[in-house]
Amino acid sequence: MSTSLTCTSLSFAWPDGTSVFDGLDIAFGPGRTGLVGVNGSGKSTLLKLLAGELDPADGTVKMTGEVGCLPQNVTLDTTLRVDEALGIAARRAALHAIEAGDVSEEHFETLGDDWDVEERALVTLGELGLGHIGLDRTVGEVSGGESVLLRLAALLLRRPDVLLLDEPTNNLDLYARRRLYAAVASWPGVLVVVSHDRELLDLVDQIAELRSGEVTWYGGNFSAYEDALEVEQEAAERMVRVAEADLKKQKRELVEAHSKLAKRTRYADKMYENKREPRAVMKLRKRAAQVSAGKHRIMHEEKLAEARERLDEAVEAVRDDAEIRVDLPYTAVPPGREVLTLENLELAYGARVQGILDLRGPERIALVGRNGAGKTTLLRTVAGELAAVAGEARVHVPLRFLPQRLDVLDDELTVAENVARFAPGATNNRIRARLARFLFRGARADRSAGTLSGGERFRAALAALMLAEPAPQLLLLDEPTNNLDMASVRQLTTALESYEGALLVASHDLPFLESIGITRWLLMEEGGLKETTPEALGDPV
Repeated sequence: MSTSLTCTSLSFAWPDGTSVFDGLDIAFGPGRTGLVGVNGSGKSTLLKLLAGELDPADGTVKMTGEVGCLPQNVTLDTTLRVDEALGIAARRAALHAIEAGDVSEEHFETLGDDWDVEERALVTLGELGLGHIGLDRTVGEVSGGESVLLRLAALLLRRPDVLLLDEPTNNLDLYARRRLYAAVASWPGVLVVVSHDRELLDLVDQIAELRSGEVTWYGGNFSAYEDALEVEQEAAERMVRVAEADLKKQKRELVEAHSKLAKRTRYADKMYENKREPRAVMKLRKRAAQVSAGKHRIMHEEKLAEARERLDEAVEAVRDDAEIRVDLPYTAVPPGREVLTLENLELAYGARVQGILDLRGPERIALVGRNGAGKTTLLRTVAGELAAVAGEARVHVPLRFLPQRLDVLDDELTVAENVARFAPGATNNRIRARLARFLFRGARADRSAGTLSGGERFRAALAALMLAEPAPQLLLLDEPTNNLDMASVRQLTTALESYEGALLVASHDLPFLESIGITRWLLMEEGGLKETTPEALGDPV
């Protein structure tokens, strides 16, 4: 029997009564499936239900074979040795004891048939770029990105039949991502991955889209899914236009019907007044005319109601992928104008920029490099949050910094109030008009920042910075696409396309960087900063 994972009539709600799934049916067979959907659609919740970490309120989850899950936030005990984190410490100790001449039966029982356990572990670590850490170091000695790969290595060594991955590349640098891509591409069993990483999703065999508690399947990878979605949306928009035209037609015919009825009523009244026919005959005719007109009116009203229903259905099929619109002329930077100068800059934690590095005009600069290389430290130093150890960073234009944590917002204040903090001279009407362009219209602008979803919080933070006074002519963004769904990433890309200032973006997301028109690439490596190209950021092996 082939491996499979099946949910039947699955229902789940949070303790406050918020329903996530109600009678969901879904099955995952052999191959790689990308599970996509907007933030808050229930992707991570579904993975936890599949992994047995959450219990459904109703329905069943059945699987053939063993399941392994890589959660979104990996936490490992820092005191563990690497072989303990991999789950092979006991077998490894038994192997070493046997090799040393101890032939106790318990060692053979512990080892079983896994005589190559140490060799397999080292090979797996090597394939994930972790060969340098060995099996005897502690988890506390590896970086955050390496700990994610270490958890993946433990799963690969277990050889589960089903592998569940929840945003596995969120905290990985470009090089670690490439290792994970290779592991996913070669996975032989059932794999379900939740991700916003386009490169990763282009490795899957099919896409399952979670929307409003239901799943729609699309064959092929994420690029094929986008193509299918575009065709689907074009057809949906055509149906809206047809339904709108039909609604106008039915309204017009109803007006005409009312007009004809009024004319007939006036004619019948006139005939009755003139008494041109016997009274009984005129009454009969008047009553018949009223019944006929009533039926005619009812028929048209029913047609109008049906037309409205068809329009509602057609509108519902069109996705609300509204785009952020930014029109901030004061953010423009003339070509060649000095924006930022880094001179013999030595940063906290050891990184440095030797000599003079100038950023000019509306340049769009990508800051790339391994985790821990110093990218965030450089951005925080430029933003004035960290003091330089030596040298200086001179900023020549108004600057704003959007950190990974999005902690520029005060959770106790509304969206509008948060923006007002950055633009104290702006009127309430001006703030709300601008917030509408960031999709916070009407009552949405009055929601407190603490109640926003991940994508909404990002839009609110971006709005606060981009609408600040004075207008920012240099934006610093630190891993802006982490934890954003695809719709939010598209909205961010659209916003940055219309931004006319300079950008300095630290990111491991190459497709995103290429989509925003990066003009210059800087690599932080071995404690220094140097020019590079996206082509040079190929396979790190």
